[in-house]
Amino acid sequence: MTTSKTDFSRLTLGNAPDSWGVWFPLDDHQVSWKQYLDDVANAGYLWTELGPQGFLPQDPAQLRDELAQRGLKVSGGTVFAGLHKGKEALDKAITDFSREARLLTEVDAKFLVHLPEQYTDMHTGAATQSEDIDPEQWSNLISGTDALGKILFEEFGVELVFHPHADTHVDTQDRIERFLQDTDPAFVNLCLDTGHVAYCDGDNLELIERFGERMTYVHIKLVDPVVRERVRAEKLSLAEAVPLGIMVEPPYGVPDVPSLLEALAGLDREIFAVIEQDLYPVAANIPLAIQARAAGYFTALGLGPIRRWPY
Repeated sequence: MTTSKTDFSRLTLGNAPDSWGVWFPLDDHQVSWKQYLDDVANAGYLWTELGPQGFLPQDPAQLRDELAQRGLKVSGGTVFAGLHKGKEALDKAITDFSREARLLTEVDAKFLVHLPEQYTDMHTGAATQSEDIDPEQWSNLISGTDALGKILFEEFGVELVFHPHADTHVDTQDRIERFLQDTDPAFVNLCLDTGHVAYCDGDNLELIERFGERMTYVHIKLVDPVVRERVRAEKLSLAEAVPLGIMVEPPYGVPDVPSLLEALAGLDREIFAVIEQDLYPVAANIPLAIQARAAGYFTALGLGPIRRWPY
C-alpha cells in the first residue's frame, strides 16, 4: 500500500534578516548586511526578504549586484507604520512604503509586509503607548491600511500584506479576524506569521481554514510553549521574551510544521513561506548553523528551492 505525498511545489521557501537577529536598519548588536547576505546564501537559501527598511543597500544597482553575486532573489520587504494614529502617520507611511515599493520593483519583488507599530519599546520592552485601541484609532488603522494598499498596488504593482504582531493592536486571533473582516481584500491581505499568532494563543490552522483567500504570504515561526507560559505569568514584553528563547528553530515548538504546511498547500496557490526566528540580540556566529539546519529540515519535507553547490 502506498500513501500519496503532499505536493508543496507552490510553497516557495525563503529566509529573512530577522533570523539573524536583525530588527533595525543599523545596530551594534546585529550582523552587517554583508555577513547576512553571505550567510543566508551559505545556509542554502535562494530567496530573502530585504529586512528592516535601510538594512540592505538602498541603491538599486548596488542591491542587484550584491544579490547576483550570491545567487539570491528577493521575496519582499518590510516597513513599520502606526496607522492607528491618523493622517500624519498615513502620510509618513505613504512616503516610507512608496520608497520601499520602488526598491522592490527594481529587484522584481512584489510583496511589502506592513508591520504595525508596537506599543512596547523594541529595545527595552517598556510601554510606549496604551495596549488598548479605541474606535477612532481602529477606524484610522482600517482606512489607512486600505488607502496605503491601494496606492502601492495602483502606483507600483506591489501587494500589501499585513503582519499581525505581538505587542501591537493586531495581535490576538479576535483582532486578526476583525482586521480581515474590516479591510478591503482587493488591496490588503495577510502575512500570516505563525509564531506571532501562536505567541498570542491563536490557532493558525483555523485562520488558514477561515481566511485562506487572504493568505498570500507567510512567515514560518515557531514558539516554545514553556517559555510562552513564563511570558504570560510574568507579563513580559516581546523584547523581554525573545532573549529567553520564545522563538525556536524548526521543528521544535508550535505550531506543528507538517500540519501547517499541509494546510497552506491545500490553498493551492503560489505562497512564499519565509522562515523567521526572532533572535535579537544574538552573537554573529550563531544563526548560520541554525538556518542551515532549518533548510535541511524543510527540504526533507519537500519544500524548496534550496541551493545546489557550488553557487
